[in-house]
Amino acid sequence: MSADSGLPDKLVDRFGRHVTYVRLSVTDRCDFRCVYCMSEDMTFLPRAQVLTLEEMATLGRAFTELGVTKLRITGGEPLVRNNVIWLFRELGRLPGLRELTLTTNGSQLERLAQPLRDAGVRRLNISLDSLDPERFRRITRVGDLHKVLRGIDAARDAGFERIKINTVAMRNRNDDEILDLVRYVLDRGMDISFIEEMPLGVIDDHDRAEVYMSSDEVADLIRARHELVETAEKTGGPSRYFRIPGSDTRVGFISPHSHNFCDSCNRVRVTTEGQLLLCLGQEHSMNLKQVLRSHPGDMDRLKRAIVAAMDIKPRGHDFNLDAKPVIFRHMSVTGG
Repeated sequence: MSADSGLPDKLVDRFGRHVTYVRLSVTDRCDFRCVYCMSEDMTFLPRAQVLTLEEMATLGRAFTELGVTKLRITGGEPLVRNNVIWLFRELGRLPGLRELTLTTNGSQLERLAQPLRDAGVRRLNISLDSLDPERFRRITRVGDLHKVLRGIDAARDAGFERIKINTVAMRNRNDDEILDLVRYVLDRGMDISFIEEMPLGVIDDHDRAEVYMSSDEVADLIRARHELVETAEKTGGPSRYFRIPGSDTRVGFISPHSHNFCDSCNRVRVTTEGQLLLCLGQEHSMNLKQVLRSHPGDMDRLKRAIVAAMDIKPRGHDFNLDAKPVIFRHMSVTGG
């Protein structure tokens, strides 16, 4: 507890979980239309409803002063936001911040990888669901695989400490590429996490229950060719990691359905319009934009609102693939 303000030095929810990790969405817009993330014809937020970069920088400062040590910038696609490198520079200078990371679809990395590295980003997560150009375009609806692969090469050249590929595993969509994707990261000394699709937002491309693949099924496919050795390594997020002996590659699994990770949740999210989401799969939230705009410059009031929100962070989500979505916001709005 800080003696001068009465504010705590760290964020702890009512279940005793220490929140050290914030995912900050800087835009709901994206240059892709991935089938599991959004519908093909999306309506995006009016710009006036979106937090300014200055407001996001203020939030980053507030969270780090409350003991948050990791900030991940997400979207939509964060790198389509005008002047977003300025925000990375501001956040990269925050005292107490141990890690500034980014989740991206890779489309803008060819030109922005080095500026991101110079701004203080140390690790990247890059979404990549297929190595086949036609299939990649079908999954993303508009994406150019070759441009993304050039972006990944640019990121490797820029010298990030770790680069991780994120792949949403989907039965009869890309399950025949699991081993190819593992070989891709092995050849480049990168990591990969396979993600179970999350039932957020109404989509019109497929039945989520039909394409669902559990992490255990994906792991079994990989074990047909590679040994997976479980490790206690963590990167601050929900991935369970395995090592492939003789390589520097980690294979992770993010399993909101088959291996629920809520008991150890250390994360909250801020949407692009300033809602502090206390759980990915619930609607418990606090309107931080209202605090920022009603009381500009009042850091104490902002931090008290964040502390108060810890009391409404739920125990966990209630994902159910067979039911209609109860969370209608898409992942692009939620923020990765």
